[in-house]
Amino acid sequence: MKVRDLTLTALFIALGILLPFITGQLQSIGSMLLPMHLPVMIGGLILPLGNAAIIGFVTPILRSLLFTMPPLFPKAIAMAFELLTYGVVISLVYNKLGKHNLKNIYIALIIAMIAGRIIWGLVTFLLVGIGLEAFISSTIISGIPGIILQLIFVPFIVRLIEKKL
Repeated sequence: MKVRDLTLTALFIALGILLPFITGQLQSIGSMLLPMHLPVMIGGLILPLGNAAIIGFVTPILRSLLFTMPPLFPKAIAMAFELLTYGVVISLVYNKLGKHNLKNIYIALIIAMIAGRIIWGLVTFLLVGIGLEAFISSTIISGIPGIILQLIFVPFIVRLIEKKL
């Protein structure tokens, strides 16, 4: 593993742990912004697959163990699988598409967002039996601000980073 990749992996885990503190100050919309997702998605686009998987799985578990938020069961466990899926899928799709351009960032991002939310729903169903209506409400409707944030900031930040690396 390259030192650069290891350093960026640690940085993205740290950001995933710290960003929720910023948005958490806005109780009504803090969790809707999905701040922990951003470093995972960015890492998945600029780091190797294994690093992206580590960022996704470790970040919510570590944050839960350090700060008890999100609660370990069921939320942090379900998020670990969701974010693992984001990291893996976005990395696989982006690298499979070959050319690293804005269009392919959006394609990889949208596919990963769909896959991650499906995995979150499946894991949550297995852990606590969430129903379809609750799944749609908690994953899609309440996540709209975060989805918009991801669609705006992830491509912009990745393009900036790719120019510097």
